[in-house]
Amino acid sequence: MTNSKVIIALDFKSKEDTIAFLDKFGDEKLYVKVGMEAFYGQGIELIEEINRRGHSIFLDLKCHDIPNTVKSAMRQLAKLGVNMVNVHASGGVAMMKAAIDGLEEGKQGESRPLCIAVTCLTSLDQEVLDNELLIHEQLPDVVLHWAKNAKAAGLDGVVCSPLESKVIHENLGMDFLTVTPGIRLAEDSKDDQKRVTTPTIAKELTSSYIVVGRTITNAQDPLATYRKVYEEFQG
Repeated sequence: MTNSKVIIALDFKSKEDTIAFLDKFGDEKLYVKVGMEAFYGQGIELIEEINRRGHSIFLDLKCHDIPNTVKSAMRQLAKLGVNMVNVHASGGVAMMKAAIDGLEEGKQGESRPLCIAVTCLTSLDQEVLDNELLIHEQLPDVVLHWAKNAKAAGLDGVVCSPLESKVIHENLGMDFLTVTPGIRLAEDSKDDQKRVTTPTIAKELTSSYIVVGRTITNAQDPLATYRKVYEEFQG
């Protein structure tokens, strides 16, 4: 377990690459995110290895299906000993409630994994909402409404842009977690995410956790870069 609120996205194509990256951190206990590519390609064995090393795990599979299917899936994910999982808020309140029920049934020990909901992906902007998804409300209003649904369903928080974190906390309280991807150091490029900010700004915007990927995983010295991000956000 770790007290770090900086979650490193392990977006590697092989288990060997993932383990080689983790080896660079020595005894440092991390909070890592295992997403679809890593989990589907490297399997439960990867989760077991990360657990063996004592790191915390956010298993980022973004479940989205009918409530009973999501409940069954979450029951199985809870058995893996991960610390955080997520669903799509657009699946609705009943689906999110079912996710919590599944986690409670499958939990290992006294507490279930944290469960958060994805609001609007950071690759989306108002033009995509209007023209592709036919959602004509303003993006911040959509995010807040879906966050309210998540809290009503008993979830622990949401995935959102740090630009929306402050208003979510103002409306739903600081105990409702905001997990914010799209984080880069100031000198990095924006890559494929349109709503991007730095660790320092994310802290000012009250993000509970930040998710950092290529800024750390592509760095010449990942440990030093991680510590720089950590210092900016939690120091």
